[in-house]
Amino acid sequence: MSEQSDQASLTIRLSPADNVVVARAELMPGAPIAGTNVTCLDRIPRSHKVTVVPVAKGEAIRKYDQVIGFATDDIEPGRHVHVHNVEMHDFARDYAFGADTRPTDYVPEAERATFQGFRRANGKVGTRNYIGVLTSVNCSATVARQIAAKVERDLLPDYPNVDGVVALTHGTGCGMADSGEGYANLQRVLWGYARNPNFVGVLIVGLGCEVNQIDFLLEAYGIQRGPLFQVMNIQNAGGSAKTIQAGIDMIRPMLVEADKARRTTIPASELMLALQCGGSDGYSGITANPALGAAADLLVRHGGTAVLSETPEIYGAEHLLTRRSVSQKVGEKLIERIHWWEDYTARNLGEMNNNPSPGNKAGGLTTILEKSLGAAAKGGTTNLVDVYKYAEPITAKGFVFMDSPGYDPAAVTGQVASGCNIIAFTTGRGSVSGFKPAPSIKLATNTPMYQRMADDMDINCGTIADGEETIEQAGERIFQLVLDIASGKHTKSEEQGFGDSEFVPWQIGAVM
Repeated sequence: MSEQSDQASLTIRLSPADNVVVARAELMPGAPIAGTNVTCLDRIPRSHKVTVVPVAKGEAIRKYDQVIGFATDDIEPGRHVHVHNVEMHDFARDYAFGADTRPTDYVPEAERATFQGFRRANGKVGTRNYIGVLTSVNCSATVARQIAAKVERDLLPDYPNVDGVVALTHGTGCGMADSGEGYANLQRVLWGYARNPNFVGVLIVGLGCEVNQIDFLLEAYGIQRGPLFQVMNIQNAGGSAKTIQAGIDMIRPMLVEADKARRTTIPASELMLALQCGGSDGYSGITANPALGAAADLLVRHGGTAVLSETPEIYGAEHLLTRRSVSQKVGEKLIERIHWWEDYTARNLGEMNNNPSPGNKAGGLTTILEKSLGAAAKGGTTNLVDVYKYAEPITAKGFVFMDSPGYDPAAVTGQVASGCNIIAFTTGRGSVSGFKPAPSIKLATNTPMYQRMADDMDINCGTIADGEETIEQAGERIFQLVLDIASGKHTKSEEQGFGDSEFVPWQIGAVM
């Protein structure tokens, strides 16, 4: 390798219009920046930014050929660019609804990819074969967990085709208004999980006196009880012990039916992939996120659905999505959600600019704009066909957006409730989590973290920054792994036993 290529490998310049480059490795003062006459004047941590031209106070800092912030002082070439000399403030963005839409290059149906999944009686397709024990309120959480634990211990060994019995409990359901956004969110989540095709059977357990009455849920969504959908509450059943035994008795016949399920060949168009990121770093928008975007594009071309979420983490990059919206109406639905968030944070004495987190900043992300531009890359390049509220049923095929917080467990909970049957989760710092009943694939943004946390990471996308493969090649690997995981291969988080504790419905409104 030549000296020039050695030097070039130390930095990444994402666009000729950028006034910063990203360090591939820690750079010390005096280190030359290839392709420029600039040498480093500061120590530049790995994945952080360094200027390659003079930047005047108030001038935009550009990365990805997009604005990520504004200089708070004059910054000379070779200086470290981060929170000490960059701020964020409002600036004009051109939403240009539909300006970048283009026909989707669909793969002919006869040539589309397939996987081995579970076709349910209602036509939906699961990638896993779980029985779920859901709760209407925090008060029934312990009983629900004990029902699931006893069934798994005493009955499940006789039903080898059932992936498990999982209790998904939460901390709300009472002390809340019986109408409004928070109540609607919770009901959409519960009904969304009850109908997720990764569950073959569901039992909902309540206390009996809570605000979130099970009967209200059934009435609101026209739900009918049946052999694979049962409900009960502790007060009517005669207490905790009797409820636990009754719950076990209700699940017993569900196990018999669930054990009959067999995987069959299913087109990839039946996959609904949740696109998620957490614990991001300066490489997220360079490696794993665009690679996942390439995989999402492939899934859409094969007729499937890719679901981006985390509205606060596309803030500042929303104009890139509106330009891809299939209509002004779809684009305006996204902007309406942005405005809702601006109002929501303001009335709670917060602001949309309170991201990134300390871990993000340590990884080189300076502003929410920088984080959002990287996060939006998970959505690939195909048209934005619709925008949904949190946990709202997703019916469109193609690339869609679902409103949610940036808090990963709450965001993924909404995506699974909306119908996602598989998850791809990028991380630069090393997030560990799972989201039963949907398998979660972990994509590492950099090689050192992947090697350090190999027991938790499924794919290393640091190979892109290392120069070993392209974004498109990594996207092909991710797409193939999505098909393999959907067919029953376990993710690292499944092998570690994650997924019971990450069920977090988004709470909005006063606790009373």
